[in-house]
Amino acid sequence: MKHPLKRVATATAVVSLVLAAAACGKAGTSSSSSSSASAGSSGAAASGSIGLLLPENTTTRYEQFDKPLFEAKVKALAPNVEIKYANAGGSPQTQAQQATTMINAGVKVLVVDAQDSAQIKSSVDAARAKGIKVVAYDRLAQGPVDAYVSFDNVKVGQLQGQGLLATMGSKATPSAKIVEIDGDSADPNAADFKNGFQGAVKGKLDIAYDASGLWKPDIAAQKATAAINQLGASNIAGFYSANDGMAAGIATSMKNAGLSALPLTGQDAQLDAIQRIVAGTQSFTIYKAYKPEAEAAAELAVGLLSGQIPSNIVNSTKTNGSGNQVPSDLLTPVLVNKANIKSTVVADGLWTVAQICTPDFAAACKSAGLS
Repeated sequence: MKHPLKRVATATAVVSLVLAAAACGKAGTSSSSSSSASAGSSGAAASGSIGLLLPENTTTRYEQFDKPLFEAKVKALAPNVEIKYANAGGSPQTQAQQATTMINAGVKVLVVDAQDSAQIKSSVDAARAKGIKVVAYDRLAQGPVDAYVSFDNVKVGQLQGQGLLATMGSKATPSAKIVEIDGDSADPNAADFKNGFQGAVKGKLDIAYDASGLWKPDIAAQKATAAINQLGASNIAGFYSANDGMAAGIATSMKNAGLSALPLTGQDAQLDAIQRIVAGTQSFTIYKAYKPEAEAAAELAVGLLSGQIPSNIVNSTKTNGSGNQVPSDLLTPVLVNKANIKSTVVADGLWTVAQICTPDFAAACKSAGLS
């Protein structure tokens, strides 16, 4: 049974989720259930085109989940609307060119997950100058953005910090040295993750090495190896990775140094991360359900295409890097560890037991109750 997704979690619920190993995850309600009727009634007559710009294809989520989920929801709400799509492949310059192409093609709404939140501002300005509405997706772009949908990214970092402390248990002391590998500073979410994480562990752990892995597994592996060489393998108590992609690289460096048993964090609930959690080489991940995020973005886009933001979607306001106040829809992230895989990512249909429990992970899956 799929569990309803919650939009707001209390501080008590967040802490109990981290500490209660078998807690059932419920990741942020999609506003689709409450607003589909109103969006559908206006969207059915909508026409024109919506552009979707995603940032990169190294992280599996964008091509496998965000794009098809967004497209399906738009088609359900507004079957006469054309969707134009492009992926920047990790290049801000490519994304700017893609945005220009879509603007010149006459899209009426542009949904953009910025590869570089500052560099995309000129594209946002150009779109707005043509009367095109702009929705920032997952990452808050600079410029006069009309709406933003993402998760509470400071809370993501807080969950990562709380989860690391809980995993370390009595070994979490102010002198315990940890390695912190952050995301790309061009992504404003990376700063939120870092702020949330450091706020959660301040005075409780010693961040002895802190570097950016640029959201790239190979760079993260290099940074982790450098940290191990600098600090000494025996002096490290745990590793913070801002996402699962980098955690894959860090896990390799840890294995090479004989540190696979140490805590390792992550984010995104990628399949390989869930398998590492089952195998015990990654402690947990942060699950940000793609479906409610993609569907909320689709509803915002269709609403703007019809002339207004659906009022029951936005729940807050965020200020972007250029000082613009942006109506925002912020969803709630969930910590996933070995004990609650079945009640979170499996129950929500993100991954099946068969996908997780390939032959290499069959024994670990049986021990985790996933067989």
